[in-house]
Amino acid sequence: MRTPSRRRPRALLAVAAAGTLITPILAGCSGAGGSSGGSSGHSINVLMVNNPQMVELQKLTKANFTKDTGIKVNFTVLPENDVRDKISQDFANQAGQYDVATLSNYEIPIYAKNGWLHSLDSYVKDDTAFDQQDIAAPMRQSLTAKDGKLYGEPFYGESSFLMYRKDVFAKKGLKMPAHPTWQQVADLAAKADGAESGMKGICLRGLPGWGEVMAPLTTVVNTFGGTWFDKDWKAQVDSPEFKKATQFYVDLVRKHGEAGAPQAGFAECLNNMTQGKTAMWYDATSAAGLLEAKNSPVKGKLGYAPAPVEKTKSSGWLYTWAFGVQKASKNPGDAWKFISWASGKGYENLVGKTSGWANVPAGKRESTYEIPGYKKEAAAFQEMTREAIAGARPNNPGVQPRPAPGIQFVGIPEFTDLGTKVSQEISAAIAGRQSVDAALKKSQKLAENVAQQYEGS
Repeated sequence: MRTPSRRRPRALLAVAAAGTLITPILAGCSGAGGSSGGSSGHSINVLMVNNPQMVELQKLTKANFTKDTGIKVNFTVLPENDVRDKISQDFANQAGQYDVATLSNYEIPIYAKNGWLHSLDSYVKDDTAFDQQDIAAPMRQSLTAKDGKLYGEPFYGESSFLMYRKDVFAKKGLKMPAHPTWQQVADLAAKADGAESGMKGICLRGLPGWGEVMAPLTTVVNTFGGTWFDKDWKAQVDSPEFKKATQFYVDLVRKHGEAGAPQAGFAECLNNMTQGKTAMWYDATSAAGLLEAKNSPVKGKLGYAPAPVEKTKSSGWLYTWAFGVQKASKNPGDAWKFISWASGKGYENLVGKTSGWANVPAGKRESTYEIPGYKKEAAAFQEMTREAIAGARPNNPGVQPRPAPGIQFVGIPEFTDLGTKVSQEISAAIAGRQSVDAALKKSQKLAENVAQQYEGS
């Protein structure tokens, strides 16, 4: 990714990152890297998103991390939109109010480019118990900036896949292909529509937001052969491939998707699937934790398939909530101890024992998939999740070269604004207030305005 040097990158504001508006995995941790004593009386400030797994982490910190290290952690926990705004302001100004913040693989390379983050390489090198090589390769790569340095450690990781009701498919005589195409999914959605009273064939996000409707839609665009920008920063939003993918998505959700689709995001689709109102759902792999929870009415009824494709071998997105250390932090050593604990190997064991193995913050460490308790309780989805993350291609998600990394987003600061504005046009098309052509014509102009800032860079 290249940011033009002639202007200061704008602060990052976001609507909702893919798959994480409400994340079903509860998480806490215990273990390596942060258990050395001698830090009594120290404190750090941590700014976190209020997803359930982060709230669980907050609850577990005092009795585990602080008890072992003597380091007090002062948490500020906010909704996703608010936390991104606050983080961008504090880090951009290098105010140093917060030592650690939750950042995604979208923000971290941009923040690193701007000089807002501490490199973590020296801490990783000295903290051999942390075992950086155990972190899944796609996560390591996505949190490493263009300068080759590491700037974040994942709290959990996810990709995207297709979830479906095995019992409904069996009753209707339907079979899910091992590697479905989007056309096959559309055909199955038509046949599953109405299989049970009030059941729709599929749930797909339609809610405006660069991380809501644009997340799954952009993966469809990629595999249909489209892209936001070509390698020379020419906007491609009104290209035939982008149009075909968007028309397909809009038609599918309008014909066989959930009621109220223009207002449906991750949370609404999760509720629809849990309540038996939809036969299929394409979304974040992290959703499986809630769907297979002990109190879930659909536990044991679900099957999982790879993200549907057309022209590419894979199409699942890649996302992680990760921890980064502000460059202006006065306590970088203590900040690393917290991160080492929160992303360490002992993490899953504490969560598995206190909250259940299906709730562990998976997707970040290879060793997670070797834990007997996790393998047993998450058997329905753990291997498919692992394969989806391993198959994600953030630097090459489509059929042509890209000027910036990202699967479900474009890794530039301007994408939060661009993606959100385009998502509003797409959502209006899903609502039937305008055609797809009209939506993309307006969106192309927005993309061209962004492209002008990068052409020739």
